[in-house]
Amino acid sequence: MSRMGNKPITAGSAVKLEVSGQTVKVTGPKGSLSYTMPAGITLEQDGNTIHVKRANDERQMKMYHGLVRSLVNSMVVGVTEGFKIEMELFGVGYRGQIAGQKLTLNLGYSNPVVYEIPEGIKCTMADQTHITLEGIDKQKVGQVAANIRKFRVPDAYHGKGVRFAGEQIVLKEGKKVGS
Repeated sequence: MSRMGNKPITAGSAVKLEVSGQTVKVTGPKGSLSYTMPAGITLEQDGNTIHVKRANDERQMKMYHGLVRSLVNSMVVGVTEGFKIEMELFGVGYRGQIAGQKLTLNLGYSNPVVYEIPEGIKCTMADQTHITLEGIDKQKVGQVAANIRKFRVPDAYHGKGVRFAGEQIVLKEGKKVGS
């Protein structure tokens, strides 16, 4: 069984934590995030250390304990450092461009795919085949990356599609010719 909920969260001096009832608001140099905790979970702050406490040892409370600790830790990391995901377009003729908050991708379809970048996510392209997503909300950055990847998942035979940077695709062998 995991004991992740018992692990303390270290917040820098620039991080400000506000707890009102079951709502937690974390503010830092990059912005602020808020989260509503489930009933029975509380936060205690000792200087720069945050401890997550649970009301009892029921199974559901133990699960919430670890979940809340992970979410609050991600909020602290997000408002201090932020999160970054790099992606690449792999395939002949696959490219993209950014115009304002719209990401236009040419992925081998008859029409280009236009994706509206949500509020709070910064999208940049170093060149036509590399996309960088940055933001303070870990879940939102990951979801945007998953949505972009879903437009053309790398296929198993050629490896063409939208990949995460550094992702290794194991290619299948094609049909055997003759016997």
